[in-house]
Amino acid sequence: MNAIYERCCGMVIHKNTIAACLIKGKKKEIRTFSTMTSSLLGLIDWLKSADCECVAMEATRPYWKPIYNLLEMEEISTLVVNVQHIKAVPGRKTDVKDSEWIADLLRHGLLNGSFIPKREQRELKELVRYRRSMVQERARELNRIQKVLEGANIKLASVISDIDGKSSRRMLDMLISGCTDVQSIADKVLRQMRKKISQIEEALRGFMGDHQKIMLRMMLKHIDILEEQVLTLDREIQARMKPVYEQVSLIDSIPGVGERSAQIIIAEIGTNMNQFPSASHLASWAGLCPGNNESAGKRKSGKTRKGSDILKATLIECAKVAGHLKNTYFSAQYKRIAARRGTNRATVAVAHTILKIAYLMLKNNASYKELGPDFFELRRKSEIVMKSVKRLETLGYTVTIEQALTPQLLVNN
Repeated sequence: MNAIYERCCGMVIHKNTIAACLIKGKKKEIRTFSTMTSSLLGLIDWLKSADCECVAMEATRPYWKPIYNLLEMEEISTLVVNVQHIKAVPGRKTDVKDSEWIADLLRHGLLNGSFIPKREQRELKELVRYRRSMVQERARELNRIQKVLEGANIKLASVISDIDGKSSRRMLDMLISGCTDVQSIADKVLRQMRKKISQIEEALRGFMGDHQKIMLRMMLKHIDILEEQVLTLDREIQARMKPVYEQVSLIDSIPGVGERSAQIIIAEIGTNMNQFPSASHLASWAGLCPGNNESAGKRKSGKTRKGSDILKATLIECAKVAGHLKNTYFSAQYKRIAARRGTNRATVAVAHTILKIAYLMLKNNASYKELGPDFFELRRKSEIVMKSVKRLETLGYTVTIEQALTPQLLVNN
């Protein structure tokens, strides 16, 4: 097999060490480096002195990132490869042998690198993901508050749908301060909730201990801190999203997709769709397509592939909203598939469609066009007409289709 690269390097990266195999023609040079910055700079100097053309490394947790950043700064071509795609022949396994195996595969052009976006998008993606984790942590803290209230037999969650509202916060602050007059506490509710004043008073009759007050005070303080952090992240994300505001607006126009979801989608996949040959490739990369499970000519049901958990979760959330909207293409698609395959598969199918539409909109800079709830019915009618025409033509008839109040076929022998 012909060699593609004359000088290339394969790396196996761990938390504290890096095993690197540099191939120069028919010679191999193997070294081990520390992951400390000074050692990484030595690794870069070693590669530059050898005029290394390309580097391949395993995508090992977050350990590949600092090395990739340095190689990117030095403009050395780098491939980050899925570990599952470069398994060596079973036998003796060491980091040195693995680095040799990766270098050999790279030299002969047998490796496909994972999609690694530009530095600006990587930074934006980290911010968006961290913001999402902060929102999720806030939701977990609210669940803990409800558990503490249930433990004190305070049944606010049974009367108030939103334990996170202003009225709820006022009542919780009074409970923490030691107020035991349920009427005074219930008087803190606002607007429409005053209709439930008697139910709220009954729900507030519980037995809250000092340790529960301490926990509630800490939980509410933690929520305030999280909200402040989320606002700070929002400002930073908005500032970084300004160059791609038009693309965010395009994705936001898709039914079921909100501005926050559009930001996550843009942060995860970027705006340059040339990275993916087709919309189907993007869906496969995101993990929103069935896995391959075929044997002896029989295709079996396959689970969805692994992909970006955050992107997949965001699209599933959007699909659940889009599937329950009225008079849209997505609602028709959801109902059509849910009747045959169940709601979960229908939701994944809608998420798959949303992502493919986003791909086409970004690639062509096109706005969203609603196909309507009767799209599948019209397509089915068209298919029936065309099949009928073909059958008649095979029997020797000439068929002319005329559009009237209802489609009619004029058949001439």
